[in-house]
Amino acid sequence: MRRFQQLLQGLDRTTGTSAKQQLLENYFREAPAADAAWGLELLLGKRRRRLITGRRLRQVAQQLSGLPPWLFDDCHAQVGDSAETVALTLPAGNKQAVDQPLHQWMERSLPDLAALDSERQDKALAALWDGLCQDDIYLLSKLLSGGFRVGVSSGVVQKALAGAAGVEPSTIAQRLMGGIEPSAATFEQLLSSEAEAGGPPPGRPYPFFLASPWDKGNAPPWQADHWQTEWKWDGIRAQLIRRQGEVFLWSRGEELINQAFPDVVQLAEQLSDGTVLDGELLVWPTGSDQPQDFGSLQRRLGRKSPGRSLLADCPAALISYDLLEAAGEDLRSQPLRQRRQQLEAMAQNWTGNLRLSATLTIASWEALEQWRSLARTHAAEGLMLKALDSPYLEGRKRGHWWKHKLDPLSLDAVLIYAQAGSGRRANLFTDYTFALWNAELPPQLVTFAKAYSGLNDQEINELDRWIRRNTVQRFGPVRAVKPEQVFEIGFEGIHASSRHKSGIAVRFPRILRWRQDKPAGEADTLQTAEALLQQ
Repeated sequence: MRRFQQLLQGLDRTTGTSAKQQLLENYFREAPAADAAWGLELLLGKRRRRLITGRRLRQVAQQLSGLPPWLFDDCHAQVGDSAETVALTLPAGNKQAVDQPLHQWMERSLPDLAALDSERQDKALAALWDGLCQDDIYLLSKLLSGGFRVGVSSGVVQKALAGAAGVEPSTIAQRLMGGIEPSAATFEQLLSSEAEAGGPPPGRPYPFFLASPWDKGNAPPWQADHWQTEWKWDGIRAQLIRRQGEVFLWSRGEELINQAFPDVVQLAEQLSDGTVLDGELLVWPTGSDQPQDFGSLQRRLGRKSPGRSLLADCPAALISYDLLEAAGEDLRSQPLRQRRQQLEAMAQNWTGNLRLSATLTIASWEALEQWRSLARTHAAEGLMLKALDSPYLEGRKRGHWWKHKLDPLSLDAVLIYAQAGSGRRANLFTDYTFALWNAELPPQLVTFAKAYSGLNDQEINELDRWIRRNTVQRFGPVRAVKPEQVFEIGFEGIHASSRHKSGIAVRFPRILRWRQDKPAGEADTLQTAEALLQQ
């Protein structure tokens, strides 16, 4: 644990990417394999089960601190983080740094503590915190609450692992896909310079190749035979794998989603063994000439066992646009035009909702913009441009694949609620709730979206001061404010939703600008938003 704590402190003090990569590489080389495996799990930000809630930790810490509840709550509101509040408010003392190995904390000590009943857990937490220094109180509280985050990208971590192992970063990226068990054996295998005995596991996906936002200034002159152009579908990215008689469906978030999409898994029966498709998961009803919106797909997400009714109402499809493996051969180094030719030949035998993503014939930049303007009529969110000579790489490599999305939809809405942020913005109001007017008499404001990005630091500070001066009511950490400030809210899509009071839901809302020139009475209405549903 001491070595991992020193790594975190070093990363916190370091700003350069190369220096952070070197710190990580040293850690992976020097730490015991069992500890390094858990360190890697935490550094990659893998979702972990919460052992004890932050509220529970605060309750115990408040009793131990001797602070009155109102003062302790104010401390938490100022800091915005349960683990940091616990570490800063517990009584100071001559405490020692913990020296128990990280893997023992993660595999035994912390799960055992979480399994205790309330009374014994109170005593165990008190004993634990009493024997630790402030840094370790903070770290272990983070691990217990499941809120551990480190400011390093997965790409930097992968490069550090590659440096420690003496292999290519692409090799590490592929070995990490699908997740690894945090153990000494799997970590040693991950860093092995030798090829995996017996080959990789049959279900392992390839690292996804990502497109960059469209930048015409860095694109070569338009040549129709240089680009493959297709619709940018509004679904979730997925790889469908058929190997060794088994089928695996992976999301881009490295989640195995076979149970949520049994209808797509069944489609893989049409594939030969040793095939890997890259594509988009959508809801596409039989007989329809286009998919349904993202709201329909959302009904399927997170369902471990969708019922017959849901499968019938929201039939899933895989729109395939790339072939990564055929007959067990890795095709990623081949140019896209060759992969596409093989994919088209394979798709001739497909039926049902295993579909080939159609390509568009575009002769000029002007025609490209005309096609992009039609995206919503095809239930798409823009265009994809892919260089036909591009290999299939890992991550986002500029110049090969571009996403040319539609300009966002927008509505002018009124700020009605605000809440403090977290981390460095814990003492500022940065999370906002916006409302539209219901034009029916009497007119009233109805919430329709939340947003917390889009303002610069100066605007955030100015708005924070206004919120504090114009609060009319408090609901715990939330403040209701005078309905006076108007903001233009941009979003990628809009769909009907029975779960929301407004009857609509928007995708990826963010603040486009603060409309200080516009009175609240001139903000948009629900009826205006509903009209966007028809576009």
